[in-house]
Amino acid sequence: MRLKKRNEIRNIAIIAHVDHGKTTLVDKMLHQSGLFRDNEHVEERAMDSNDIEKERGITILSKNTAVNYQGTTLNILDTPGHADFGGEVERIMRMVDGVLLIVDAYEGCMPQTRFVLKKALDTGLTPVVVINKMDRPAARPAEVVDEVLELFMELEADDDQLEFPVVFASAMNGVATNDLDVPKDDLKDLFEAIMTHVPAPDDTRDAPLQFQVSLLDYNDYVGRICIGRVFAGKIRHGQSVSLCQRNGSIAQAKISKLYGFEGLKRHEIDEAGAGDLVAIAGIQANVGETICLPGKEDALPIIKIDEPTLQMTFHVNDSPFAGRDGKYVTARKIEERLLKQLETDVSMRVTQGATPDEWVVSGRGELHLSVFIENLRREGYELSVSKPEVILREIKGVRSEPFEAVHIEVPDEFTGSVMESLGSRKGEMVNMSAQGERTMLEFLIPSRALIGYRTEFMTLTKGMGIMHHSFKEYRAEVTGYTGGRRRGVLVNKDPGKATQYGILGVEDRGVVFVEPGTDLYAGMIVGEHSRENDLTVNITKAKQMTNVRSANKDQTQTMKKARDMSLEEALEYMEDDELCEVTPEAIRLRKKILMQAERERAEKRKKKVVVEE
Repeated sequence: MRLKKRNEIRNIAIIAHVDHGKTTLVDKMLHQSGLFRDNEHVEERAMDSNDIEKERGITILSKNTAVNYQGTTLNILDTPGHADFGGEVERIMRMVDGVLLIVDAYEGCMPQTRFVLKKALDTGLTPVVVINKMDRPAARPAEVVDEVLELFMELEADDDQLEFPVVFASAMNGVATNDLDVPKDDLKDLFEAIMTHVPAPDDTRDAPLQFQVSLLDYNDYVGRICIGRVFAGKIRHGQSVSLCQRNGSIAQAKISKLYGFEGLKRHEIDEAGAGDLVAIAGIQANVGETICLPGKEDALPIIKIDEPTLQMTFHVNDSPFAGRDGKYVTARKIEERLLKQLETDVSMRVTQGATPDEWVVSGRGELHLSVFIENLRREGYELSVSKPEVILREIKGVRSEPFEAVHIEVPDEFTGSVMESLGSRKGEMVNMSAQGERTMLEFLIPSRALIGYRTEFMTLTKGMGIMHHSFKEYRAEVTGYTGGRRRGVLVNKDPGKATQYGILGVEDRGVVFVEPGTDLYAGMIVGEHSRENDLTVNITKAKQMTNVRSANKDQTQTMKKARDMSLEEALEYMEDDELCEVTPEAIRLRKKILMQAERERAEKRKKKVVVEE
C-alpha cells in the first residue's frame, strides 16, 4: 500500500564545503520567498548567527530555516562544513528527505564535501546538486559536474542517487538556471528542482506519535529545547508523553512549549504532525531519544554519535595576573559553564581532573575545542588550558590512535618539501595528482602528528598551500614519532613591563612575542629560541642611566615586529610543560612551573627517574 504524502512540506539539508556559499544561498532564498519586507534591513549571512561563524566564514551549529514557496514549506537545515562538527551532520540526516549539495564552480569537490555527502548517501537521501559561484571568471562547470559524478560513484551511491538534477547558480547574485544556455534572473529553477526531486514526507498523522530528538538548544527561560522531526502521529502543546531513553528506560513528561519555524525565527504553535520539524520545551531528553504516546512506546533507532578524538585539560587560572580581565574566574563558575555546554554539545565530554580545579575536556578535534575556548573568553571567562593530546583506545587488544585523511593542494615547487615534512611525521601518501601548476596530495597520518603542523605547512608553502583534514579511523599506534616543537622558548625571568632595551638584547637569540610596555610575569613565554633548548631571559630590565651616551645611538636602533599568535596557533605551539592562559583581553603562553629554580629541580628529578628506569 502506497502511503499518502504531505505535499505541502519538503525537508532538505544543505551540504557544502567551508566557504562554498551555502549560507549566502539560503539568504537569497529567504529574500526571494518574500519573507522579508522590501525595506527591511537584513544582515548578510543571516544564518550564521554565531559571532565566530561570521568572523571565520564557517558554519558550526546546525540551524533550521523555513522558506515558503508557493504554499509549500521548505525546511532547510544548514549543516556544518567541518569534520570537527560532524556529530551535528549525522543527526540532521535523519530529519530530512533530501540534500542540496553545493559545490564551487572552480574549486570542485573538496574533502569536507566528501565526509558529509557520504553520511547523506548512506542514509538514502535524494541529492540535488548546485554548482555555485558561476560568476567566478575561472568557473569550470562541465568538469565540476563530472567530478561530482565520480565522487558519487566512489561513495557507492545507488542508481537513483546517480540520476541527480544539476542547477547552476550564483548565490551572490541570487540567480539559478538548469540550462547554461538560458540565463535566469531569480532562483525559481532551484526551488522547482527541490519541489520536483526531493520526496515529500509520508502522511502518517493517524499513527501513534513518534518524535526523535536530533538537536539540542538551551534557553534560560524554558531550559532545554529539543529540536527534531515528527516521524508519525501528532504532537500537541501541553500533551503528556513518554520518553524512551538511551538506557532503555521510559520516563513520563509533559510538553510545556511547542515551537514551529518561520524564516529564521521560532514561534509557538498548538499542534504539528508527521513530517514537521519542531522544537519542544519541558522535557529533559537527550539526542537520539524518542518521544511517544503513553502506553504506545515504540522507540526509533538510537542515533550514533562520533566519539571524541582529542582532549585538553582546563585549569582555573593561577597565574600572577589571574582575575585581572575575567568576569568569571572561579572553579564553580567554570564548572557550571562546562556542564551547560554538555546540554547542547553532544560530541563533547567533561570529566573531573586530578584536582578540583581542573577538568579534562574531550572533543572532535582542535577546531571544535578552540571554538569553544574562544566562546568562553568572549563570555568573560578566564582559564588556562594544556596542550591538546589525542585519545588512545584499546581495540581488540591493540593500543590504537586516531588517524586523519589530509588533503593538500600546493604549487608544484613546494610539493617535495611538503611530502618530506609529512613523511617525517609518519604520514602515508595515498594519492597524488596534478591540476595545472598545482599538485593535489592525499595522506593518511596520525592525528597527533598534525597538532602544530599548520604553522609549519604555511611556512613551507609561503602561505600558498591549502590543507584540509578529517578524522578517518582508529589504527594501531605508530611508534618512532615523538612529535613536538623543534625549537625551545624564551622564558621571562622577572616580573615587570617589557622594555625596548630588554627586547633588543634578546632579538638575536630568537623571535620575540611581546611588544615594549607589555606586562610580564616570571615564567611567561616571551619568544621562541633559535635553538632546541629553553632560555631564561630578562626583557624587563631598563638601560642603566650613565652620563656616557651617544646622541644618535638610541634613535637608530630598530626593533623587529613581535610575532602575534591566534588562539589556535598558541594551542598548537604549546609543549607538555606549558599552559595557555586565556582571558577576555589576552592569550599568553607560560610554563606550568613559573619559577626558574623550581623548573630546574623538576627537570633534574625527571632525568633521575629516566636513568633509574
